[in-house]
Amino acid sequence: MIRNRALSATILLLLAIPASAQTIQISKDNRTIAITTTDEAEALADRARVSIGFITYGPDQDATYADASKISNAIMAALHDAGIKPEAIESTEQNLSAIDDNDKARYVKGIRFQASQGWTVATSADSAANVLHIAITAGANNSGNIAWDLADDSALEADAASKALNHARAIADRMAKGLNAHLGPLVYASNQTPQRTTPFAFDSVAARGMQKQNLKPLALRPDKISRSATVYAVFSIE
Repeated sequence: MIRNRALSATILLLLAIPASAQTIQISKDNRTIAITTTDEAEALADRARVSIGFITYGPDQDATYADASKISNAIMAALHDAGIKPEAIESTEQNLSAIDDNDKARYVKGIRFQASQGWTVATSADSAANVLHIAITAGANNSGNIAWDLADDSALEADAASKALNHARAIADRMAKGLNAHLGPLVYASNQTPQRTTPFAFDSVAARGMQKQNLKPLALRPDKISRSATVYAVFSIE
C-alpha cells in the first residue's frame, strides 16, 4: 500500500514528444509536465518579387524577334532609369516560336510567330506598385504576379515561438491544477521553426519615370506573412 502511494506521487505527462527532445527520467524526484504546442505570428510583408514580362506577335521570325528585342530593351532601360540595380532583376523565361494554324484568329491575319520574355524584380513592398507601373508603361503587357515576403524572418519567428511557449505554459498550468498540483518553473524547452526561404537583394524604386502617360501606379496592398514555431516545453510541478 505504501508502495502504491509512492508510485502515485510520481507524475509524468508527455504529449507528442519530439524524437530529438531531452530524455526525461521517470522517478519519484522527477515531477514534470511536458507539452508540445505550435503557434503562429503575422506581419505585413516588407519585400516583394514582382513578375513582369511581355508577349508579341509577327508575320515572320525576323520581324517578331526584332520587335521582341525592342520591347525587351525598352523595359530594361526603364527599370534601369528608375534606379533598379541589375542584381535585383532575374530572367525567368524567353521564347520565340511559330504559331500553328490552330490559332485561327491570328493565323488568318498573317501572324506566324510569337515571342515572349519574363523577369522577376526584387524590391521593397512599398515599391512593388511602382516597379509594375514602370514595366507596364514600357511595354510589359504580361505582368502582375507578386510574391510577398519578409526581409528578416527572425523577429516574426521569435514572436511565434514566444506565443507557442506561453500557450504551452497555459496548458501545463491547467493540467497541474487538474492534478491538484502547482505548476513550477520551466526546466527544458526546444524550438522548431520551418526552414526559411533564401533572402534576395532588393531596392527601393525612385519616383522618377512615374509620370509616363500621366498614369498612376495600381493600388496594391502587401500580404500578411505568417511564421509558425513548434515548442516542446517541460515544466516542473510541485
